[in-house]
Amino acid sequence: MSEITADHSYLLRSAAELELTEARRQKAEKTKSLGSPIQLTGNAIDIQIRGNYAWIAESAHVAKKIDLETGRTLQIYRGHHAPVTCLAFYDRIPNSGDEKLLITGSWDKTIKIWDTNTKGLISTTAAHDDFVKTLLVVPSVKLLVSSSSDKIVKFWDLSDVLEKPPQPAGSVSAHSRPVECIAGIANADGSVTLFTADTMGVLKVWKLEREGGPRPRWRSTLQDTLNHHRTRITEIIYDAGYIWTASSDETVQVVPYQPESSDQKPIPPLTHPLPVRAILPLALSDLEEPYIVTGYGDVIRLYDVSTPSEPEVLGEIDAHWHDVTALRLWIQKSRTDDGRTRIEPWIISTSLDGTIRRWRFSELHDSKPDNPAGQSKATVIAPTPQPSGNAKDQVEITEEEERELAELMEED
Repeated sequence: MSEITADHSYLLRSAAELELTEARRQKAEKTKSLGSPIQLTGNAIDIQIRGNYAWIAESAHVAKKIDLETGRTLQIYRGHHAPVTCLAFYDRIPNSGDEKLLITGSWDKTIKIWDTNTKGLISTTAAHDDFVKTLLVVPSVKLLVSSSSDKIVKFWDLSDVLEKPPQPAGSVSAHSRPVECIAGIANADGSVTLFTADTMGVLKVWKLEREGGPRPRWRSTLQDTLNHHRTRITEIIYDAGYIWTASSDETVQVVPYQPESSDQKPIPPLTHPLPVRAILPLALSDLEEPYIVTGYGDVIRLYDVSTPSEPEVLGEIDAHWHDVTALRLWIQKSRTDDGRTRIEPWIISTSLDGTIRRWRFSELHDSKPDNPAGQSKATVIAPTPQPSGNAKDQVEITEEEERELAELMEED
């Protein structure tokens, strides 16, 4: 590339950056009070709802417990040295359902376990050779599954986790790209069905079986490989015999996957104007309603899938000024003046704009599906932070991961 061409490309990039920055500044002003925003120090990368509390994995190197009613931060877990990307829970007392142990994964390549009663750090495990991207706990078989940008999915035994760190119990390395999404379910025979999805849009289905011996090990057998997405799968959920996936190919796919059943009704792909990062099937939640909530760009959309072959867009909210990263259901329970319990469903959204926002389900249901996002842009242009430390300790990352890192660091 000649010097003149390089200068021209730089000027075009700079102009695009300025245009995007100004558009986001205007959007931030317009949406600053929408959804009763809870402002964070960084960006929420993962979120779990427990009761009236949100537990978040944040790009500011911490995990937090936040009161959804007041917006107050109640606990902060410090110890990671890079963005915290994912979190999960495990019982302090086995099989009690108390979920008193918090498990976090980070771009610092470690998995940490915390006691939520004391905020004390129980253990740190050097888990992967690259960013830890997601965690899955299967409590009935004391199994933790982690995936990473190193393309490896690892299994960890959670027996005696209060006395020793999670113990390696197997792995799979069949993916050729970073594995960003996993889902799984325990079967009646003690085996586990595991779904792993990567940034090329490849989804693999595994059967995990526990082997005998003094040290627990899990043997993995590949059951299926699905290629119904063209590119990166951003979220995966499995329940009720269906695989629900969101993708950067601008679709949500709902695929029947229950080999013993042949009467499952397929749902056509749900197409969007921009990449889809988040899905929330309300039929699988406590609400048990035939709706799917999706997040594409900075917009939240609601589908009615009561007639599976003819999904209908019911509403949209132009919710954030940057990409939506996660959607969760919050069932708010409160007491009325006469002592009765009041129950109200809310949709909780997180975004790269550094906020958690709270939406009454009725607000989304009554919104208008007229694409209020307008001419949104799919590509985020931002300077990439330069790595620090010894070169031999650095991990080569893709252009897509560089852009992701830049987005996460924008608000820090």
